[in-house]
Amino acid sequence: MPLLQVRDFPDDIYEEISFTARKERRTIAQQTIVLIQKGLGKEISSKERRQRAYERIMARDVPEAAKAINDVELIREDHLR
Repeated sequence: MPLLQVRDFPDDIYEEISFTARKERRTIAQQTIVLIQKGLGKEISSKERRQRAYERIMARDVPEAAKAINDVELIREDHLR
């Protein structure tokens, strides 16, 4: 992944990004990426981001034995103990 370094960045803007990052529970790097995406009109919705994550998960090669596991039954068994 490329590295971006900005020299002579204004203190007031850095502080605002830092404050917003803490409020949104993001790192400064993550918040900066979000702001740049918004500025470039490249922002994706939460729904689309979740859909992409779901598609990546579903595309993974999962062993057949793992597919046969019934999560609900495991939880019920655990509650009975």
